[in-house]
Amino acid sequence: MKPFISFIAITAVLSLVLIAGCTQPAETQERETLYQVSTFNALSRGVYDGSVTFGALKAHGDTGLGTLDALDGELIGVDGQFYQMKADRTVVPVGDNVTTPFAIATYFDTDRTLRATNLSSLAQYMASLNDSMTNRNVMYVIEAHGRFNQVKVRSVPAQHKPYPVLTEAVKNQTVFDFGDINGTIVGIWFPDYMAGVNVAGCHFHFISDDRTSGGHLLDCSADELISAIDETDNFYMALPQSGDFGHADIGKTNETAVNIIEK
Repeated sequence: MKPFISFIAITAVLSLVLIAGCTQPAETQERETLYQVSTFNALSRGVYDGSVTFGALKAHGDTGLGTLDALDGELIGVDGQFYQMKADRTVVPVGDNVTTPFAIATYFDTDRTLRATNLSSLAQYMASLNDSMTNRNVMYVIEAHGRFNQVKVRSVPAQHKPYPVLTEAVKNQTVFDFGDINGTIVGIWFPDYMAGVNVAGCHFHFISDDRTSGGHLLDCSADELISAIDETDNFYMALPQSGDFGHADIGKTNETAVNIIEK
């Protein structure tokens, strides 16, 4: 039997955004909502059992990031389809009955676009986004497409119980380098005060146009990237009520561990 899910509506400030959002039509509010399964701190402590199906996740968005049951690979959602990017380098569409322990989804609507050129690193690309994210207290979803000179990604293999914490799990990651490749970056930006709920700052995954290559983005370079940016001011979280989540110590964020996990 799948664990019951407790759906908890919170906002970027745990109350204010939700109150403001109540004045919006339901359909508009749904499109301007970032829907998240569980918390990053729970994932970092080894809570890897899936609690929400991808069929349910896709009811809340066509774009997103995350992972799969047992931490089996990296997840990217783009153009309404979610893909599993596995540690053996294969990429497969995710079925509706597959579950996720941690994922983010939203309906992507472009609020503004950005053209960035002569990018030698992911850090340089992230810096190019800063001026476009003028409200530092809401969330942003980014889709960037182009031809990449170089892409470095990673994926993590499925874990087995008793699950290790995430800093140990990523020691077994597989790193792939791709060159001269067309693809899309999907990224999520969270403000600093949401650290622990998710990763503060930017988090990116990459998938190639032919849907055969991808993973958690570690670095990249490109002559030109065209980015679409979606500013999102509503947040909704689904928390598992059973399994390891209820016993996990998820109250504090270990920034050293976050740096190890992200890089």
